[in-house]
Amino acid sequence: MARPVEISEITTVDDEVVGAFGRLIPQLSRSNPPPGPDELRRIAASEASILLVARDPEAGGAVVGSLTLVVFPIPTAVRAWIEDVVVDEAARGRGVGEALNRAALERARAAGARTVDLTSRPSRQAANRLYQRLGFVPRDTNVYRFEL
Repeated sequence: MARPVEISEITTVDDEVVGAFGRLIPQLSRSNPPPGPDELRRIAASEASILLVARDPEAGGAVVGSLTLVVFPIPTAVRAWIEDVVVDEAARGRGVGEALNRAALERARAAGARTVDLTSRPSRQAANRLYQRLGFVPRDTNVYRFEL
């Protein structure tokens, strides 16, 4: 049975939070550097971003995963997106990603969103299985990107 984790929102950025993101982000992306203290403070202070972390109580409350939920109003609805989900390699397979996603879905629901979107690379097979198990369904859509 998976050990429980505690999910919380980052509202204050300290050395522990900076160190956790310094460890986690390289496990998510090789092309983007980890955010520094000022970037993390800007994200945590944003009305649109909810920066969630999973802490392992059996490891002294160490951060073992993170997720960013973005919630914003548009003329037709309140939109919600899940971005940058990452679970520490040492904690994978213990339900950390599921706990983070369930907390994000509840926060999005409470904010008035009716749907939550996310994208995931096909190579992230375990993550894609998790999203489908949670009830996410693939959409018949085109995703476009414009490089600035």
